[in-house]
Amino acid sequence: MRKIRSYVTRKKRLTNLQQRALDQYAEHYCIPYDPSGSSELKRFIDSGPCFLEIGFGMGEVTAQIAESCPENRYLGVEVYQPGVGKLLHEIHTRKLENLRIVSHDVTEVLYHMVEDCSLEGVHLFFPDPWPKKRHHKRRLIQPRFVSELTRVLKPGGYIYAVTDWEDYAYQMLEVFSSSDLLGNCSSDSQFIDSVSWRPVTKFERKGTEKDHVIRELMFRKD
Repeated sequence: MRKIRSYVTRKKRLTNLQQRALDQYAEHYCIPYDPSGSSELKRFIDSGPCFLEIGFGMGEVTAQIAESCPENRYLGVEVYQPGVGKLLHEIHTRKLENLRIVSHDVTEVLYHMVEDCSLEGVHLFFPDPWPKKRHHKRRLIQPRFVSELTRVLKPGGYIYAVTDWEDYAYQMLEVFSSSDLLGNCSSDSQFIDSVSWRPVTKFERKGTEKDHVIRELMFRKD
């Protein structure tokens, strides 16, 4: 699959807490990227209903969702090391055995490590909107990537995406709608009402402060 460069690796100093969490907890809670596949990841996914979160940022919402649904499994994929360190701290503090991290490019993780029809759902909360028109090609939600997401979903599994950028919301709506294997969960074939189990994110608060409209999409695999 053609690689989508949807992120820029930001250089930011790790706090002492984040570095300590990486040093102490990564071995237990992080699954190494392996282009030949991963039996460890397969065992985790197969151990219960599993949901993927793409780009969890600092991981606060990820930890809250995992803590509220201990019967599920949650896999977070993120390249931002301060965020990985912070979520590792939350996993240890909250004693979350149902949450694992792969710190690598999600396009490669999906293509090489996640089997067909293995996930119950995919969460994408406030992805980088790449607002300049010349950068729209870097947006993650494009037909080839959605095809890969659809491949790893079980029948009945869903993709749930949230953004406060209007043009990105409509682009995602167009891309998801173009898939023959996905059906819109919205009653008017556009956006859904906010779901009760999703906590408010930092980006959502920032968007609301700027009077941005929060738009949510949910598509389910037939």
